Amino acid sequence: MIGWLRGTPRRLTPEGLLLEVGGVGYQLHVPLSTFYELQKRGAERPIELFVHTHVREDALELYGFWTERERTLFEKLIAVSGIGPRLARVILSGMAPDDLLAAIAGGDVARLSTIPGIGKKTADRMVLELRDKVQDLAAELPEEARPAATEDHDLVLALVNLGYRERQAEEAVAASRRDLPEAEFHEVLRASLKRLSRA
Repeated sequence: MIGWLRGTPRRLTPEGLLLEVGGVGYQLHVPLSTFYELQKRGAERPIELFVHTHVREDALELYGFWTERERTLFEKLIAVSGIGPRLARVILSGMAPDDLLAAIAGGDVARLSTIPGIGKKTADRMVLELRDKVQDLAAELPEEARPAATEDHDLVLALVNLGYRERQAEEAVAASRRDLPEAEFHEVLRASLKRLSRA
C-alpha cells in the first residue's frame, strides 16, 4: 500500500494530479483543499503528499492529501456507511478540513448539510458514526477553529421552542453563523429570526 509520495507534479487539475516519482507517473485524486495548496506552490516543483490507496475489484486508486490530518479525516469518512472515496473527496472539497473536523466533533449537522451533495441524513450519519472518533483530532485544532457547536444547538432549541421546525431552525442558524462567525448568541438569534420571518 502506498502511504506517501515525493515527486514532481506534471499535470494538475481540480480533479487530480499526475505526479512523477522516479520516472513513473502516478495519477492521484485530490480534494480542492490540496489542489489549492499545490497551486500556491507553482508547477514543476517537488512536493510531498500523504496518500491513501483504495483497492477495488476492478481498480486501484490513489488519493493524495497535503496534510496527514486531511488523509486521516478522509479515511474516517470512508468508514461511514454510504460514503465512498469519491464522496469523501467531495466532502473535503466542500469544507476546509479543520472546519469539517470541528463540525463533526461538535455535532453541527446544519453546518455539514451545507456541503454540496450532503443532505441531512448523510450529515446525521457522519456525526453519529464519527463524533467520538474525531475528538482527539479536534483537540489539536487551534482554539479559534473550534465551533460554538453547543451554542448553535442552544440556538436551534430556542427557535424550536418558538414554534419553528427543527430543520428550518438548523438552516437559519447555519446561514446566520456563516454571515456572523464572531457574533454573540443574541445577535445570531436575531439574525436567524429575521431569516425565518422572510421564509
